[in-house]
Amino acid sequence: MLTLTIDSATEACSVALHDGGVLVAGDWRMLGRGHAEQLVPMIAALPGQGRAPRIAVALGPGSFTGLRVGLAAARALALAWRAELVGYPTLALLAAMARAERGDQPVTVATTGGHGEWFVQDFGADGAELGPLQSLPPAAAAARPGADLVAGSQAEALVAARGTGTALPLWPDARQVALLPAAAFSPDVTLRYGRAPDARLPGGIAP
Repeated sequence: MLTLTIDSATEACSVALHDGGVLVAGDWRMLGRGHAEQLVPMIAALPGQGRAPRIAVALGPGSFTGLRVGLAAARALALAWRAELVGYPTLALLAAMARAERGDQPVTVATTGGHGEWFVQDFGADGAELGPLQSLPPAAAAARPGADLVAGSQAEALVAARGTGTALPLWPDARQVALLPAAAFSPDVTLRYGRAPDARLPGGIAP
């Protein structure tokens, strides 16, 4: 099935069209900011303006704004095209990309979080989650046990803080989404922010 993949969860922004497991076309850009302005033109530049009967979107964790931009675009296109909408975990994709590059082995993924924290999660050699997603200060992330191979935007910083391990700097890439097993995709597209929202309603209730 032709699938459009949208990943705007991090500083990077990427889109891709896959026919089954074969990449038809894609684009990856390190934006930092400006996902809202760049994402739709990136999709429109794909063959057939990216139209597909299935849309996959990154669920995070990552940037609050980037995640919402990606999901809003995915939902709008799914409605307009009457397409199936599924989501996948961002850190699982990074772990799959790391294993594809370095061979099947356990991977600790470390990416940029909010307020100076890092999102950290461990994955087995088969890609299975070995523990829950955590948002931790750098010192706490360095103190926790983890795999020798560390992948993600904060891989080099985590390995340096630990004093041991192999760093593989990576950012998620929609063009690599075929590396994920079918079980990684879910019709539940609830975003994984990775940490509680900073804003609170009166009475301390999270929005």
